[in-house]
Amino acid sequence: MRDPLSVLTDAFTSFLFGKVETTRLPVRTSTGQAQAVYLPTAAPGLGDSGVIIGREVYSGKGYIYDPFQLYGQQLPAPHWLVLGESGNGKSALEKTYVLRQLRFRDRQVVVLDAQGEDGVGEWNLIAEELGITPIRLDPTAALDMGIRLNPLDPAITTTGQLALLRTIIEVAMGHGLDERSGFALKVAHAYVNETIVERQPVLTDIVEQLRHPEPESAEAMNVDIDDVRAWGLDVALVLDRLVDGDLRGMFDGPTTVGIDLDAPLIVFDLSHIDRNSIAMPILMAIVGVWLEHTWIRPDRKKRIFLVEEAWHIINSPFVAQLFQRLLKFGRRLGLSFVAVVHHLSDVVDGAAAKEAAAILKMASTRTIYAQKADEARATGRVLGLPRWAVEIIPTLTPGIAVWDVNGNVQVVKHLVTETERPLVFTDRAMTESSADLDPTDDALRAAELEAEERAAAFVEQHLSDYDGSSESTVA
Repeated sequence: MRDPLSVLTDAFTSFLFGKVETTRLPVRTSTGQAQAVYLPTAAPGLGDSGVIIGREVYSGKGYIYDPFQLYGQQLPAPHWLVLGESGNGKSALEKTYVLRQLRFRDRQVVVLDAQGEDGVGEWNLIAEELGITPIRLDPTAALDMGIRLNPLDPAITTTGQLALLRTIIEVAMGHGLDERSGFALKVAHAYVNETIVERQPVLTDIVEQLRHPEPESAEAMNVDIDDVRAWGLDVALVLDRLVDGDLRGMFDGPTTVGIDLDAPLIVFDLSHIDRNSIAMPILMAIVGVWLEHTWIRPDRKKRIFLVEEAWHIINSPFVAQLFQRLLKFGRRLGLSFVAVVHHLSDVVDGAAAKEAAAILKMASTRTIYAQKADEARATGRVLGLPRWAVEIIPTLTPGIAVWDVNGNVQVVKHLVTETERPLVFTDRAMTESSADLDPTDDALRAAELEAEERAAAFVEQHLSDYDGSSESTVA
């Protein structure tokens, strides 16, 4: 109830100056109609420096991402986790991301290619178009003087060699080494490094020394020589598998001469290794440590280490510990680790839950493609995704993913250009028929030639007439 003085004042003011306010009646409407009243808004992007991934679904803005440009400001770590079921676009994303990163002269990429297609790894086509020969690790080919990586390569420090030997043995045995077995391995490794100087020490030397330890090794610890031999027997049997067992030929000799670690793209083709066998995590451990000591250097290059089927690393406590150290060490030297996993449950519920959590914590960028509702909820809990993002993950269509870049969450549609398409297309076995492969089909031959020409033009564009700036946006 207004007081009489206010009513009188308003009446007098209206008489002199006219009515200055109008009374509007309330209007009932729907949010669908009223939304036109408000200006469109969108969350801020990640900047305009880096490589174009695609387009934000809700705002339509271009989505640009580069962990090296964002590191230190919007990203505490440059490492990246890619999740999602098969057939939703993870492979296409990885390949276009690498191809676009290679436009910068200060970029270098290593890929552990565990997926196979047509008898070769699925990165084989890209490697060929870039004029690069993949490093194919194959037990059968290794017997005919194929590629070898030596865990005792002098390029690896003695401490790194011993840590790698322990990891190989622990992965194969499924449990950690006890003190006695660890002692037998240590003295055998020390003796081999001290006495073999005219050539690269190899695993055969370690196995031989474990079977026939030197008396001085026992005397140093005041134990019997037979005890030292017994302590090292299980270790020798495990290493013998790499020397004379199903993994022979790949790690039982000097490192193959001529592996080009200065190439812009290095592909380790693991597609001939049974991905469900114990060989895969052993293989990844050896490759990871070998790269740590031979590839990562303080030369101001930005390096990307992309691992397919990364659950082989994260799900093994011993291998995960090695890669944990690599990630911490590599961050100071410009390394971005990209782990590709189908399901987060593959790693968080495994034997290496603690190590997996540590590696996931280092991954400040998470890209999640379509998953089933239960898996999406579990992923959301582990990664701390907002509720709206968890709810839309099961509804995502191929090529669209939820991107969480240190809390900046967007829904992004990945775009593949026509030039890139023939290089990243990896499902021919599911889409082609025998009729499609008829060599007499002129239309097919023409299409293949056109694809090859587009791929060649793409490669030429990437490798020539480029100014090398690491600050430019790549289309």
